[in-house]
Amino acid sequence: MPEKKDLRVALLTGGIDPHYALGLLGGLIKEGLHVDFIGNDEMMNAEATKQPGVTPFNLRGDNRPDASIREKIVRILKYYKRLIVYACTSDARIFHILWLNKFLFFDRTFLNIYYRLLGKKLVFTAHNVNAGERDGTDSTMNRASLRFMYRVTDHIFVHTDKMRKQLMDDYRVNSNKVSVIRYGFNNMVPRTDMTREAARRQLGLEDKEKVLLFFGNIAPYKGLEYPISAMALLKERMVGLRLIIAGRVKDCEEYWEGIRVLIDESGLRKSVLLHVRYIPDDEVEVFHKASDAMVLPYKHIFQSGVLFLSYSFGLPVIVSDVGSLREEIIEGQTGFVCRPGDPEDLAKKIEMYFSSNLYKDLNNNRENIMEYVKTNNSWEKVAETTNRVYQELL
Repeated sequence: MPEKKDLRVALLTGGIDPHYALGLLGGLIKEGLHVDFIGNDEMMNAEATKQPGVTPFNLRGDNRPDASIREKIVRILKYYKRLIVYACTSDARIFHILWLNKFLFFDRTFLNIYYRLLGKKLVFTAHNVNAGERDGTDSTMNRASLRFMYRVTDHIFVHTDKMRKQLMDDYRVNSNKVSVIRYGFNNMVPRTDMTREAARRQLGLEDKEKVLLFFGNIAPYKGLEYPISAMALLKERMVGLRLIIAGRVKDCEEYWEGIRVLIDESGLRKSVLLHVRYIPDDEVEVFHKASDAMVLPYKHIFQSGVLFLSYSFGLPVIVSDVGSLREEIIEGQTGFVCRPGDPEDLAKKIEMYFSSNLYKDLNNNRENIMEYVKTNNSWEKVAETTNRVYQELL
């Protein structure tokens, strides 16, 4: 590895996923880098953006989803103007793009060409190799713009070996241009000494109930129908089984209406606890501490930040065998794996979990899971690999 160089890096967040962006920022600070942090109002309040070595740029501003269409148009145009001005005046030698902005095709093509003309080295974190496949919105233009972006960037980070292989096979990306980094665990959500009992009282749950949690944005690819169908199968066999659904509906009102109908037709209205809304950070803890296991019945995904959020609270996870999720589960120790799209197999795994030592000794096992994710998914490790790539690019 070449000798370390003192350098300034621009971390372009797109105003998205503050937990990942701020976690990486904290790790890069410890690596001794100077970081221009391009974020929004919410991110600017974080302690990490106020540390020595960080220059915060609030280019995104207000990111409220309830703004009017006119307000959204005005603020995104202002953001692009600020971003373009920033890029041509910045001393940062590397632009690390964590998330793209609103106009994907523009970002992937013209904006990246602009950065390259300014002499910037481009690094991109592909949290999804092709999110259009996952969301059912893939197209020829989508794939063409992705192919161009993957060609024009200098280096690409992915979270799993399967993602690396897809980049190489589907987009003809050279293997030397791709690095696999673990998904850093969410250490930005507030944590207190709240007990399981206190969390359950707050949500109106009984201590003896067996509680599953579905957490995060609600979207068709996440397969929420499967745990509901599994619970219907278990209704007579497992007394006191509850499911918490906590998260907002993400541009799929028709899908969500179908879920509500399924809950009613399955006779589960009293067994399903609905918190269908945006869950602020200071409420995340109560859902995870009140639950016995997270359920992630995804139909299509490579990696899930929710899984590592769950682990950070010591909460075991039952996942479907899609993408690279199986690689993150130590069966019987951190969770269980079921067949995708199969409510009967999911029901079996739910029964298996609640009869396992993982559940019976959950208090101690929570500590083990938290230690596991801190060791394997630390931001220090992620930042060390990231910085090594930065140095090699120079």
